[in-house]
Amino acid sequence: MIELRPYDSLGGANHGWLDAKHHFSFAGYHDPARMHWGNLRVWNDDTIAPHTGFPPHPHRDMEIITYVREGAITHEDSLGNKGRTEAGDVQVMSAGTGVRHSEYNLEDVTTRIFQIWIVPTRAGEAPSWGAKPFPRGERSGHFVTLASGYENDNDALPIRTDARIVAATLKAGESAEYPLGRYRKAYLVPATGAITIDDVRVNARDGAAISDLDVIRVTAIEDSEIVLVDAA
Repeated sequence: MIELRPYDSLGGANHGWLDAKHHFSFAGYHDPARMHWGNLRVWNDDTIAPHTGFPPHPHRDMEIITYVREGAITHEDSLGNKGRTEAGDVQVMSAGTGVRHSEYNLEDVTTRIFQIWIVPTRAGEAPSWGAKPFPRGERSGHFVTLASGYENDNDALPIRTDARIVAATLKAGESAEYPLGRYRKAYLVPATGAITIDDVRVNARDGAAISDLDVIRVTAIEDSEIVLVDAA
């Protein structure tokens, strides 16, 4: 099953400094049909104006993955971590027993991110943060694992949940496959371009909620950058 969620159907709000679109119920947007997809709880498509951002605020018991599409985001937290994550790269914060953090666009250009929240399957652990570059060229033509709760995904950022975040860049006409498994759920969003999955067209920033599919086969209609969450 592939349920298309067009970008124009997403919830959200424009706060001036932040233009936020929500694939799932979040903040002032509530849709009982879009509360979660498996253990995937939040997928926000955020556009952040230069020299603005989210001031310090708390989190706990959530795996928070930030995929930077354009610009850069600067993170600082109550653990003493500070880092700048650029376009194409990923940061992960395991909120654990509790942490405060801020995220600012300190750049002179607009920053665009996907922020993804996944419910953890391990609780009671100390919070942590990490970031890693994932050059787009190294995922050309195939999916690369960015963050994972599985020990054998050695090159990925670790998360404390039964899930995996993968990405691929495809040129027009190229295809890539991801072995999902019929009892798993996937949520896929093209950051750029347009693709098809089993003849369903998914445009840039649309969402596709996928289930009951052993293998996801993605074909690019245009040059595309794709992010996918494999959820329990």
